[in-house]
Amino acid sequence: MNNKILLAHGGGGEEMNALIYETIFKIFDNEILNDGNDSALLSMSGELAFSSDSFVVTPLFFAGTNIGKIAACGTINDLAMVGAAAKYLSCSLIIEEGFELEKLKTILGSLAKIAKQSDVKIVCGDTKVVPKGKCDGLFINTSGVGEVLCKCELKNLCAGAKILLSGDIGRHGAVVLASREELDLQSDLQSDCKSLKAVVMALLDAGIKPLAMRDATRGGLSAVLNEWAKASGYELEVREADIAVSNEVIGICELFGFEAYELANEGTFVLAVLPQDEQKALEILKKFDENAASIGEILDKKNARVVLQTAYGSKRFLEAPKGELLPRIC
Repeated sequence: MNNKILLAHGGGGEEMNALIYETIFKIFDNEILNDGNDSALLSMSGELAFSSDSFVVTPLFFAGTNIGKIAACGTINDLAMVGAAAKYLSCSLIIEEGFELEKLKTILGSLAKIAKQSDVKIVCGDTKVVPKGKCDGLFINTSGVGEVLCKCELKNLCAGAKILLSGDIGRHGAVVLASREELDLQSDLQSDCKSLKAVVMALLDAGIKPLAMRDATRGGLSAVLNEWAKASGYELEVREADIAVSNEVIGICELFGFEAYELANEGTFVLAVLPQDEQKALEILKKFDENAASIGEILDKKNARVVLQTAYGSKRFLEAPKGELLPRIC
């Protein structure tokens, strides 16, 4: 096979069959995919969750991850946030003519690795090749189906609920920005991109039923909290001192004028739990990330806003992000 993607690889002939069956199928190898049907035939029972996402991150590779890993984690995590265990993924590719085949193999290998670690099978997909200049290298769409184990919905949010955070914030957005600006961070700062299926399943297995969960991707922690305030109508109060932010992320924010609360994450989520579940949930979160913390609560105040207790003892509103802060972070 040619070491670069040709238009012929999307043309439906021998070249396309070679790309699909000799490369993609071998990377995503499983019995459902290998049947080669036009649609995957799945066997599932109970209530299902379904999610879809497209990934156009630039650059395609950066510290800690690449677009393939993000594509797997993104959809697996979206399902986990509603209390569903991902079972099956689709993977559709839009590839620019001239894209290096070895890069494609590396990216798909990362996607396949996360899927395997999360006990998820990639069972169907699509491949399109567009002329050079019509696509920025590679775009990926993944859709996922999962079994609902515990319904976690925004409508469950209530006064008195405790707000927990699964790790430190802003690393994904900071790493993407640093990569684009070709900054030498002189550190081990990497994207937080990871599958959240295991930690969510650990919470559910322990009998904890989160009221709501949300991964803090575009718009970061600030976007999630403001969405919750608007959806519930209540005032949320969070403590700055309990929200972990690495020194490197703080430095990048100071350099470019960003706020860490608004930078994207790809492996950090926010959850609301009943007061009696707070400590047990926090113990489980800390087994997966030492930076996990209880950061605040939902107050019995119908204000639909977010208040941040600063490290200096004062309070300020934490407003929702405005405008396009940092495009194409996933």
